[in-house]
Amino acid sequence: MSVIEFRDVSYHLSDGRAILRNLNLEVHRGEILVLLGRSGSGKTTALKLVNRLLETPRGELRVDGRPVSEWDVIQLRRHIGYAIQEVGLFPHYTIERNISLVPTIENWPKETIAQRVGELIKLVGLTGDVASRYPHQLSGGQRQRVGVARALAADPPILLMDEPFGALDPLTRTDLQREFLSLQQTLEKTVLFVTHDLREAMLLGSRIALLEEGRLVSLSSREDFLASPDPLVKKYVEAFGTAAECSAPRGSS
Repeated sequence: MSVIEFRDVSYHLSDGRAILRNLNLEVHRGEILVLLGRSGSGKTTALKLVNRLLETPRGELRVDGRPVSEWDVIQLRRHIGYAIQEVGLFPHYTIERNISLVPTIENWPKETIAQRVGELIKLVGLTGDVASRYPHQLSGGQRQRVGVARALAADPPILLMDEPFGALDPLTRTDLQREFLSLQQTLEKTVLFVTHDLREAMLLGSRIALLEEGRLVSLSSREDFLASPDPLVKKYVEAFGTAAECSAPRGSS
């Protein structure tokens, strides 16, 4: 079943420049669909249209079978977790308060919120003592874990992730990628994940959608992506090393 559907979706800037061009794409329930492409290919724009951080696209975009234009924007965003590279934690809030922001807005009971925060801190691989700390007191990897925990706080069925591990050092990034994949196998969220890194796409993606200049070039499984005859796909595989390196099985080192 499709949870997110792009139907001939285009998006233009005020000067008329096209960022997305007739995008047709479906994200199935429980999968991680990776939007892959170089900077400026339209990946982040597509993501922001889903939760209406950007408005007025041409075509139709649906979430859970309803056009996003018919959703109350607040309810839509509470239905969708959002994690980004910069994390976006409030610096003057403790980690506990950062994670509990949406449940608090939703008027969850205080006891339920406290229990949920504790569960999430453990779930993303942190220890309970971080709850009382502030973002500047944590490492980059710890802050990114908090960002993921905050996106999961109200248990949304959909996650939008915009290069959430891109600013981290390679070792920390690899650790978090594998931890997130393990987390997803437990939670089975529907995830739309943006990256420009083919290795990350191959590790995390159920399917890979390659965008170039706002157009969908290729949409396939990881295995079919590597075997694609499309010239641009071949360039990506060549740029990131051999097919064998890109197709390392999940969970391998």
